[in-house]
Amino acid sequence: MASTQPFVLRWGVISTGKISTAFVKDLLVDPKTRDVHDVVHKVTAVGSRNLDSAVRFIAENANGDPSIKVYGSYAEVYADSNVDAIYIGTPHTLHYENALDGIKAKKHVLCEKPVTSNTAELRSLLAAAKEHGVFFMEALWTRFQPLTLEVKKIAESGALGEPVALTADLSGDFNISKLPLTHRILDPALGGGALLDLLTVIAVSQAILALYEHPSNRRAKPSNVTGTMLKTPLTGVDRSTSFTVTFSPDSPTAPNTLAAQAVLCCNLNAAACQIGAVIRYERGAITIAAPIYCPKSFTVQYFAEGKSGTVVKEETRKFEYVGVGWHFQADEVARCIRDGKAQSDLWGHDKSLLEMEIFDEVRHPAQVIPLT
Repeated sequence: MASTQPFVLRWGVISTGKISTAFVKDLLVDPKTRDVHDVVHKVTAVGSRNLDSAVRFIAENANGDPSIKVYGSYAEVYADSNVDAIYIGTPHTLHYENALDGIKAKKHVLCEKPVTSNTAELRSLLAAAKEHGVFFMEALWTRFQPLTLEVKKIAESGALGEPVALTADLSGDFNISKLPLTHRILDPALGGGALLDLLTVIAVSQAILALYEHPSNRRAKPSNVTGTMLKTPLTGVDRSTSFTVTFSPDSPTAPNTLAAQAVLCCNLNAAACQIGAVIRYERGAITIAAPIYCPKSFTVQYFAEGKSGTVVKEETRKFEYVGVGWHFQADEVARCIRDGKAQSDLWGHDKSLLEMEIFDEVRHPAQVIPLT
């Protein structure tokens, strides 16, 4: 007889920065508020390079819960027998090292985006996770939010026809000329720049969701990726990056697949767009509201038969829930671990690998233009 008690996943948190704060606050929201009854989360350990930071983190974000162990090193979290899964919220240039340490300690790992700095690092982590028999996933939180699941459902229902084109933008004016050069957005050692630090992972995930995952594509990889990066002379990181991801049925490696293209861009010195992404189909379009990393509404337009662009029906869906939206990915991790899975069906290893391969191609030296 199946247990009626929810599965409890015990988390260890690595790093006490802003992103870990957001994750933990959502982790402690009662799952019943989002109609989740099969899994619950418990923070059992927090590690920082400074013990005082860990103590302060618990006091400010977990009501000073005395049951949560605080450590002045990450190694102590990995060694804690009361930790099932590790959440890694360190800067992304440290993800490989931190995730590998967690995997070797035989802990399941949820690693913040971008999951690594390049494809080679990710392949190494996936091999280690397989060797040690643990679950591993990139923390692509947007992919698990209710809005994204509903967009996917409508897009793949066939009502809109085949996807044709996608545009997505994630920008922000950081006033970089006034920032210290050691700021995470500018520091090369911290993986600064528009491509990685500005969550372009989210924009790429929209293309992966709408095009790569579409049933007509049959999981064929893009036939071509072309991009251009404009660097800032301040530290040499990219200030602006734009790229196209093309899926072509004429590709010799993936014949008779989807014919569509995504145009994606990000900037460190431009205000955010009011629209996060637009996915255009043969018989309609889906417009996803900003911010693209945590949208709360989308609009679907249906075109008249044989009259592309003539809207005959329009629907807007809005989403509300307690918390910001980080907890949905945690629910997915808990269910996967409970069910003995090595990866998520929604955001599997193949998608993280594709994301990093796209980034590696965009960062090819021929695509980079220095700004003087």
